[in-house]
Amino acid sequence: MAEISFDDFMKVDIRVGRVVRAEPYPEARRPAIKMWIDFGDEIGEKKTSAQVTAHYTPESLTGKHVMAVVNFPPRQIGKFMSEVLVLGLPDTKGDIVLLSPDQDVPLGGRMH
Repeated sequence: MAEISFDDFMKVDIRVGRVVRAEPYPEARRPAIKMWIDFGDEIGEKKTSAQVTAHYTPESLTGKHVMAVVNFPPRQIGKFMSEVLVLGLPDTKGDIVLLSPDQDVPLGGRMH
């Protein structure tokens, strides 16, 4: 993978938010969940969909803190407009485990 500069890294705006609403997305080509995420006063609430059904249900996501890229342009995912990209890592089977802080932090905090 090519090296990037620190300035390149700073262009990616990664923030913490809290999932305030989640619901199944049965229309998606692969199983997914729609999420509405509160990023605090500066950014507000944004929505996304993610293929995380192996480890999460809509009920288990509600209230969860997640990390997301908030400065991508909106992207149409089927009939749903995704405004942010939640971040995760694959487990040993390739299923996504979401990234989240291990302590309570203010909503909208930017990753350093």
